Amino acid sequence: MSVPGQQPAGIFGRLRHFFGLEQSIIGLLVMVVLVGMGEKLAERFIPVYLVALGATPLIPGLLNALDTLLSALYSFPGGWLTSRLGYKRALLIFNCVALFGYGLVIVIPSWPAVIVGSVFFLSWTALSLPATMELVSRVLPKHKHTMGVSVHSLVRRIPMALGPLVGGIFIETWGIQTGVRLAFGLAAVLGLTALVAQQIMIIDDRGQAPGRIPGFFKLMRAMPRGLRDLLVSDILVRFCEQLPYAYIAIWTMFPDQQAMSLAASNLPLEYPYVGFLFPHGVSAVEFGVLTTIEMVTALLVYIPVAWLADRTRKKPFVLITFVNFTLFPLALWQASGFALLVPVFILRGLKEFGEPTRKALIMDLAPEGHRAAQFGVYYLVRDTVVSLSALGGAFLWQVHPAHVFILAAVCGLAGTLWFALRGVDTNPSAQAG
Repeated sequence: MSVPGQQPAGIFGRLRHFFGLEQSIIGLLVMVVLVGMGEKLAERFIPVYLVALGATPLIPGLLNALDTLLSALYSFPGGWLTSRLGYKRALLIFNCVALFGYGLVIVIPSWPAVIVGSVFFLSWTALSLPATMELVSRVLPKHKHTMGVSVHSLVRRIPMALGPLVGGIFIETWGIQTGVRLAFGLAAVLGLTALVAQQIMIIDDRGQAPGRIPGFFKLMRAMPRGLRDLLVSDILVRFCEQLPYAYIAIWTMFPDQQAMSLAASNLPLEYPYVGFLFPHGVSAVEFGVLTTIEMVTALLVYIPVAWLADRTRKKPFVLITFVNFTLFPLALWQASGFALLVPVFILRGLKEFGEPTRKALIMDLAPEGHRAAQFGVYYLVRDTVVSLSALGGAFLWQVHPAHVFILAAVCGLAGTLWFALRGVDTNPSAQAG
């Protein structure tokens, strides 16, 4: 860690100081790129691989549901183990868990093996997030927390963008079954490389972790009021995000599907909720461009917002993020055609405006000593509750698509108001110390 008050020499030293690139942070980022690249190589193609191995079309849907559930359930054990063992040893264990999953898929070419293996290799992101936040909070001073989380979020986008591209090349070259297994093989190699890099670069925190960690219910009762209020508002805002999530591509690409849905609801075409009755369908390429616009927007705001949030208060940036979440379903509902969808997807990218700031605020509000465990409790509760929104969105879509967008906006507004009225902030003077 840099000596407080000492200005690093040279342009590279100043850049390293500005971005909070301490040795352990660099080791973490290397691991994020390597493991993330391995994770994303075959992830998008698993449904195709399952069907190629003889699974029915229902199985990929069940795997998606399992992924959502595991993301919630893994959060608490990830946080608890990090608090108990320290972030370096915890990350080592989580890496080995993912490698075991890859090994199953590589050795046993059958769809049940993929399902069992996915229980392990899909664990990485959820298990490692509390350890990542704990590492950032310990290695960097408080006035660099948001920058550290933002750099992590930005670097995570590299494998998210490159992984599916490389995986697609594997499948085009060697076919679905061989290509996906080779992709998993490369994922295992990258995971092993990350494991070695982690052990070399991340400074050991042995002895810093407390010996005894409270259980889930005790941690839940001990959650500070400010963190509870953030959790309530976050749940409501995530309902806003997840209610229409599965139908965004359908709404933008296939207006005929919406017409069928409206006809099935027995509602008249002049139903007052409709707005622009249906958006003109965009092509798959145009939808890909819209997704790219969303990602680029998110990348552009990470660093400037982190710099500002670390020097002022965090609450306004989180509040702006919640407003962007709330406005997106309404904007998407009323948009018609590619030209109008461009600003809508820019708005969707701006939902990342204060997301790293929100994670940094969780770290600031969580009690010292049990920060990772409390982080895991937060995400377990949030994601378990929010997983119900997918069912609600599916039901409402059958009644009328407009209901989904309206309820999403109502949930977002409720969460935004809750945080505006009850949410607490951190003291900028304390952060700067």
